[in-house]
Amino acid sequence: MASLLLGRRPARATGRDLIRWCALFGISPGTARVALHRMTGAGELVRDVRGYEIVGGLAQRQDEQQARLESYPSRWNGRWRMAVAVGDARPAAVRSDVRVALRRAGLAEWREGVWIRPANLPDLAEDPRCSWLDVIPDDDPVMLANRLFAPRTWSRHANELLRRLDRTTVAMAEHPQASLADAFLAGAATLRHIRADPRLPKVLLPEPWPGTALRDAYGAYQRQFATAARAWFRTQA
Repeated sequence: MASLLLGRRPARATGRDLIRWCALFGISPGTARVALHRMTGAGELVRDVRGYEIVGGLAQRQDEQQARLESYPSRWNGRWRMAVAVGDARPAAVRSDVRVALRRAGLAEWREGVWIRPANLPDLAEDPRCSWLDVIPDDDPVMLANRLFAPRTWSRHANELLRRLDRTTVAMAEHPQASLADAFLAGAATLRHIRADPRLPKVLLPEPWPGTALRDAYGAYQRQFATAARAWFRTQA
C-alpha cells in the first residue's frame, strides 16, 4: 500500500481501493485493514473523507524519491564533502539514526565515524549532528569511488532492471490487466535501485553508465502503469 501511494501525486487513495489493491497480491481484506490501522497509528498515514494519504517519514521519502528520479550535476571541481559524526557518548539509537541519515544523503563511511562523498550535489542534506568539511583526499578519486560506492555493481544491476522494465512496459501495453501485479513489482524494484544510485560525477563513473537510461525507462513505465492501474481500478468498482 505504501509503494502504491508513494507512486501517486497526490499520494492518496480510498481504503476500499487500497484493500482491493492488496487482494491483487493475495493479501486478505482483514490483513489489509489491520495494516491500514497500524500505519495510521504509526503516523505514516492520515485519513479523511477523501481516503488515506501518506505523511511524516513516508511523505519525506516520496520527496527524496522524486529528487532521485531527476537528473543531477555531472560537473565536479574535485572536492569531496566530509561529515564527521562527533559525539561518541550519544545513545546507540541516536548514533544509528545519524548513520541512516548520512547513508540516505548519499555518503559512504570512509573511516569509522567519518563519511564522505564527492561535492557535486547542491541539494546534499547536511545533518547538523555532524561536523562538515570540504576536503580533497590523497587517494585516487576513481579508486576511492569504486571502493566506497561500487558503481560497477550498481551499473550491472541497473542494466538487468532496464531490460526487465522494457519488457514489462511492453507487456502492460499489450495485456494491462494480466501483467499489472508483475509490473508493479518490477517498477518497485527499479525505483529502489534508482534511490540507491550514488549520483557520482561523470568522471568517476564506469562507461557506459545506465543511470539516465534507467530513469527514462522508469518514466515511460510509470506513464503506462498509471494508465493500466486506472483501468484496473475502474473494473473493480
